[in-house]
Amino acid sequence: MNTRELERIYASLLAWCRERDFAGYDPFDGLNSRLFQALPLKNSRLARLLWTQFCKRSPVNFRVLARVTPERNAKGIALFSLAALARYRTLQTKVAEIEARELLDDLKAMRLPGFSGAAWGYNFAWQGRAFFAARGTPTVVPTAFAARALLEAAEIFDSKEYLPLARSCCDFILNDLNRFSEAGDEACFSYSPLDHTRVFNASLLAGETLARVGRLCGEARLGDWAKRAARYVVRRQRKDGSWAYGADGYQSWADNFHTAFILSSLARIIDSCESAREEFEPSLIRGYEFWRDSFFMSNGWPKYFPDRLYPADAHSAAAAIVALVELRGLCPSGLQLADKIGEWTLDNLWNPSGYFYYQRRRWYTVRVPYMRWSAAWMAYALARLLEAGERN
Repeated sequence: MNTRELERIYASLLAWCRERDFAGYDPFDGLNSRLFQALPLKNSRLARLLWTQFCKRSPVNFRVLARVTPERNAKGIALFSLAALARYRTLQTKVAEIEARELLDDLKAMRLPGFSGAAWGYNFAWQGRAFFAARGTPTVVPTAFAARALLEAAEIFDSKEYLPLARSCCDFILNDLNRFSEAGDEACFSYSPLDHTRVFNASLLAGETLARVGRLCGEARLGDWAKRAARYVVRRQRKDGSWAYGADGYQSWADNFHTAFILSSLARIIDSCESAREEFEPSLIRGYEFWRDSFFMSNGWPKYFPDRLYPADAHSAAAAIVALVELRGLCPSGLQLADKIGEWTLDNLWNPSGYFYYQRRRWYTVRVPYMRWSAAWMAYALARLLEAGERN
């Protein structure tokens, strides 16, 4: 993809997001509806699931009628921070530094109080199959992405300003999340303090945080926990190289962006922990090869599941681009595939007004612009793609 065109798209997207103060709707924010919350159905698990799925899948955005307010999302701000940090590494300008620092300040201000360490959550309640999480419940995924941004800022700007808060995330992970192990040298971290789920990508995001903080702070114990988390996931890799979403029977599917998360986090653990490369790199390579060969069409179409084309999703495209940039050492053609995915996404999910659509489905396109799911992820992806172009 032409660098000048990438720069133009990135600038247009960021302008659209800034105009809205990085606040918007989310595929999973249906339970923020004041209309739904006024109904007795709000106490029904089934009703919460159905309402959330209706809001998520509908090609028409009913959120104004349902009285859902556009809001900032902590993970979204973490992703915008990561995008801004990538732009600073590329441009090295004062303007880029100011934007990154302002977003990082916003991220720090969104930290949830009352836990063993720094933690972030979502700005909406959500009902999963396994448990219900109220608005503001701390979870490992936004916490890990916040830590990733803080750690990158510590390496770029000032470790004294950003590293202590990233280190505090490890206290949340080790003291507030539930842990499971089926052998003495492995561990799986829960999604939140409320649940007992074993979600592979979420546990590895915890491991990534522990590994990178441990390396920067010189705490070998944190790296040991990271390797235990990696072992749990690596030992449950399927023969074809894939991973299920989680360890329970109802979590048996494999999808594009969660696989990308596993690969990126596993690579970061390998890079951060002594002796991890020999132990985990063969699994990383097998997983990468399955993902690359199973989830993408030759034109860059990012499949959501390995056995079907639809839905084609902006989040899947963006997470794939980020993973391919980070893992380009594994495959010389990784950046070419990332470029193809970027071109496909611009051709199929980009609105010239400055935002990306949510999903292309078989019979229709969901054109709702979601701030975290689509805009923040694509900002991160485009920034990393531009950065990779500068380095190669």
